[in-house]
Amino acid sequence: MKNILAIILTFLVFSSCTKLEELNVNIKDPTNVPGESLFTGAQLRLATIMVTPNVNRNIFRMFVQQWTETTYIDEANYDIITRPIPGNFWDILYRDVLMNLKESGEVLTETGDLPGDAPSVLTNKLAIAEVLTVYSYAVLVETFGDVPYTEALSAEVLLPKYDDGLTIYKDLLVRLSAAIGKMDLTKGSFGGADNMFYGDVALWYKFANSLKLRMGMVLADVDPALAGTTVAEAVAAGVISSNDENALMAFMENQPNNNPVNENLVLSGRNDFVAANTLVDVMNDLADPRLPLYFTTVGDPPAYIGGIYGASNDFTQYSHVAAPLLEATYPADFFDYAEVEFLLAEAAERGFSVGGTAEQHYNAGITASILFYGGSPADAAAYLLDPKVAYTTATGDWHQKIGMQKWIALYNRGFESWTAWRILNYPVLVAPPDAESDVPLRLTYPVSEQTLNGANRSAAAAAIGGDAVSTKLFFDTN
Repeated sequence: MKNILAIILTFLVFSSCTKLEELNVNIKDPTNVPGESLFTGAQLRLATIMVTPNVNRNIFRMFVQQWTETTYIDEANYDIITRPIPGNFWDILYRDVLMNLKESGEVLTETGDLPGDAPSVLTNKLAIAEVLTVYSYAVLVETFGDVPYTEALSAEVLLPKYDDGLTIYKDLLVRLSAAIGKMDLTKGSFGGADNMFYGDVALWYKFANSLKLRMGMVLADVDPALAGTTVAEAVAAGVISSNDENALMAFMENQPNNNPVNENLVLSGRNDFVAANTLVDVMNDLADPRLPLYFTTVGDPPAYIGGIYGASNDFTQYSHVAAPLLEATYPADFFDYAEVEFLLAEAAERGFSVGGTAEQHYNAGITASILFYGGSPADAAAYLLDPKVAYTTATGDWHQKIGMQKWIALYNRGFESWTAWRILNYPVLVAPPDAESDVPLRLTYPVSEQTLNGANRSAAAAAIGGDAVSTKLFFDTN
């Protein structure tokens, strides 16, 4: 009888423990997340950090003086530390984007082919995740210079060393070329889990080659031979060739998946930004047909008026962001046809093998930009006839001609505009009188890296010439 009672009590204890364990399971927090979901999450976080105007995370539109501020003007005066912007940008790219992409690849590989999928579908998924990984690391390198790379994203290495920025960049090109070579354009990939191209591998292929083109041009001043080879390979393989192929990330109508510009400029109820006079004055002088597509008018008679860059501006007195760009569903723009054409114009001027003349690509870039934002072919044709715009008569050398029009075309794409400005040196941007520094050439390393990974951060700072916003990165040689 004692043995029977002991058995019954043991059964009841284990049964109770089992029931308690079941009660302690959070069924809304799955322990096994599909690789496709991790990819979707990384894609969203990447789009959000690149597009957001949140002054705690991304102030590149102000670095290139597309927008300026009203009441709180620290960021327009290049105060990047108070909020702390570098750390937030760094953390999101490493933790929320790159780590999710890494885990996505690991889970997809472990899961294997899904029922009904050809083996090449899994290969395509892994290649596409690799393309976004390359894109994200390139952003980090173009922002900070030397960054953790070979020892990054490892649970075993808590204090990763920093790798040389140029060495990383060249390795990223090798990885990108390998990913491009693995894509099977006849098969599918992520399908609905992909909010850029909805699984269309042929469009991912063109995006990847366009990224290769851009990265090649980033190296044009520091390694012309590698740049020329890289650019020629990308163009021969096929880059984005129309606005229908633009790399756009879809957003949804409601929070938290709406466009962060809508989040920060509409739903917040705040009036923190106006158009910057730096950009508006140039566009007014050119009678640019994109003015009503970029900004609102103010006053009577209606006019496009930019706030004084870096000053405290009255929101009611200056032009604001145009209504379509404020829509919740307005997409993030990772890469577009206009940018491709301006890159090709620059490549042609450098003597790279891309076909066509610099003038042809310059004209195509301007036209693509006007059409993308809603202008007409007639608008573009008339604009190109203006002697201030026409390639043969516009002011300056090719750096200035291309740089000015690329800056206008990359409106609302602050990061890409900032990188192009650092390479071409146009337009000439002047820091406001009370600015913390000249126009920043990089972000400083996060404060958390100084305190937690101090030795490696100090070595990296010494290697690039100092952890300052004025330090030129490897590609910024002029």
